Amino acid sequence: SEIFTPAHEENVRFIYEAWQCVERDLRSQMGSERGLIEEYVEKMPNPSLKAFKPVDLGDLKRRNTQDAKKS
Repeated sequence: SEIFTPAHEENVRFIYEAWQCVERDLRSQMGSERGLIEEYVEKMPNPSLKAFKPVDLGDLKRRNTQDAKKS
């Protein structure tokens, strides 16, 4: 069983509420703009992020769960 600190719970609550706002905005846009989705692209990308590779959080969680079971 995991123990979460009040700060952790506050962060989770903040992210959840912010995401609910994003979803609400997307739903309202879909009604008015027929599903037009806009992708943000940097006009001047940061050169230090050129080698950045996205992390598959689901895969990372699965590997961490498997590692925990092995110990």
